[in-house]
Amino acid sequence: MSTKKYLTKIIARDPNGLQVISACCSDAKVKVEEIKFLKKNKIFLLLIERLNKEKDSKQKLKSICKFEFVHDVKSKNIDQNSKNSILELIAINLFKAKEKFEITLLFKNNAFITLLTEVLEVTLEDQNKFNDKNY
Repeated sequence: MSTKKYLTKIIARDPNGLQVISACCSDAKVKVEEIKFLKKNKIFLLLIERLNKEKDSKQKLKSICKFEFVHDVKSKNIDQNSKNSILELIAINLFKAKEKFEITLLFKNNAFITLLTEVLEVTLEDQNKFNDKNY
C-alpha cells in the first residue's frame, strides 16, 4: 500500500492565517533574484527555501509565498543589484492603516520589504523537496 505525499498549501485571508504563514516561513532563505513584483497583475512573489515546520522535521522545501492585490512595494537595506545575495526571513507582520494593509517582510540585518494592499490574500505553497546545491 503506497502512501501519497501531499505538498502544503496555506491560504491566509485574515491576520491569524498570516501568522500561520509567518511561522512556517521564519528562518526561510530567499535569493534577491527570486523576489518578483508583477505590478500589472498586482502580485508579489517570493521563492523560498524553508524547513518543513508543519511536520517538525529538518526536511527542506522550496515554496512560493504569493501576495495578491499588492499595489505598491517598498524595500530597505536590500541591494537589488546583488542578485545572488541570500536574505533570511525572520517574520511577516501585518499593520492596518485606515482601509489599507501594510504587510512587512522582516529579514536579518535590518532589511525589510513593505507591501501595500487593500485586501489580505496570501498563499504559501510548497513546490518540492529542496536540493542543497542551489544555495
